[in-house]
Amino acid sequence: MIRVQPDIFDIGKEIEVMTNGRTDIGAVVSFTGLVRDFNDGSKVTGLSLEHYPGMTERELAKIEEEARARWDLQDCLIIHRYGEMALGEPIVLVITASPHRQDAFEAAHFLMDWLKTKAPFWKQEVNARGETNWVKERESDLKAATRWKSDS
Repeated sequence: MIRVQPDIFDIGKEIEVMTNGRTDIGAVVSFTGLVRDFNDGSKVTGLSLEHYPGMTERELAKIEEEARARWDLQDCLIIHRYGEMALGEPIVLVITASPHRQDAFEAAHFLMDWLKTKAPFWKQEVNARGETNWVKERESDLKAATRWKSDS
């Protein structure tokens, strides 16, 4: 399931909804990305994310579909926020559920690597002087994602 929304999500509630009454799930892995107060040595005071409605959901659905094809997943959830966010607020949530932990861990790792490099979001940070800066793609994110390409 994919959700792109401006609202804060409740991690515990999302896991509960996914697992409630399910006996086919043996492992649940979750990752939550938060707005931090620094980037590349600079102070950050806020964050704004933009996206193209429709296109973003289609791309996230492709990423989810690929994870489901690679690993034995009973369920999968990707929530990505957009709009203005304060320090400490959640940005993204990935939850994977599978019969065994290895599939859940690997799928969650894959989803985050692919989200960081393929999801069409544009991030702007506000610095301590009130200036906004577009966040550039990180070489480390691109490098991390390359490990999944040989599996395609």
